[in-house]
Amino acid sequence: MDQTVPSTTAPTLEQVAERAGVSRSTASRAINGGLRVSPEAMESVAAAVAELGYTPNRAARSLVTRRTESVALVVPEPDERVLSDPFFAGVLNGVSTPLAQSDLQLLLIIARPGESERTARYLRAGHVDGAIVVSHHRDDSIDRALQGSGLPTVFIGRPLAGGETAAVVDTDNVRGGRLATEHLIGLGRRRIGTITGPADMSAGIDRLAGWRAALTEAGLPDDAVVHGDFTVDGGAAGVRELLERHPDLDAVFIASDLMAAGALPVLAELGRDVPGDVAVVGYDNSGLATTTKPNLTTVTQPVIAMARAAGEELVAQLQGREPRRDPHIFEPELVIRGSA
Repeated sequence: MDQTVPSTTAPTLEQVAERAGVSRSTASRAINGGLRVSPEAMESVAAAVAELGYTPNRAARSLVTRRTESVALVVPEPDERVLSDPFFAGVLNGVSTPLAQSDLQLLLIIARPGESERTARYLRAGHVDGAIVVSHHRDDSIDRALQGSGLPTVFIGRPLAGGETAAVVDTDNVRGGRLATEHLIGLGRRRIGTITGPADMSAGIDRLAGWRAALTEAGLPDDAVVHGDFTVDGGAAGVRELLERHPDLDAVFIASDLMAAGALPVLAELGRDVPGDVAVVGYDNSGLATTTKPNLTTVTQPVIAMARAAGEELVAQLQGREPRRDPHIFEPELVIRGSA
């Protein structure tokens, strides 16, 4: 008797079981991981699936495995920052590769200001199998909620709350701030200011600490500080304020390339030649660094490599490995161009 399934009819699990000569429950277990299924039965079911062209129903499979086959990339930032900052494009690029290789779907969740609690509830409710969180603010409840939830989670950047027990991928931001400042000192600059990142983010705190440590060791003043927000507008406003308060500055370490891109036109507007009057070093080594005039000397933050490592760590957790407890830290590098 011909048991070939008509081409217009999607094959069913019952037909797979019949073709393989096993029960429906055995066929289901074989398709969804092989728990308590003999090698012979696994082989028979695999052959039947191939012959019939059977595709498991994702919803039904989720009921068996309790897995959604999707993970969340969580960004606690306003929409406009996520869409305009090349850092987040790099994160998406890096995370996508290991997840695609594991057949996991990536869900982008932008947790706008004031939505942290709602986002945390969504993540803990079983809608995703794991989460990668990037861009951490001190008052975010997402970081704390996930660390106590049991949901496989990886943080890109050091959370300010409880990061010592989390799986963290980061760059050595303190070292990066030192590299930038030591370069400026080595150029003979003696009145070096900084436009920092936000004071409620570990990246902003750590890069400021590196700047301050380098100046202290050199016996130079460390009072020329303006807090920025990692945006173009923030860099423009920051350098204007910095020069109004400290008109004798001959160098500025700016804690992101976006802010540096905003600061350079203001320096030109104020009649300050770069690098003649004011040397400038940015941070990130993003694509922007080669489009500014002059091109930007900057500190490399290997965003794509960091995000890829975070994706690999999450996949490993989903495959049953314990979360990594020692932070995976990437070393920054200084890239010298025309601005310093």
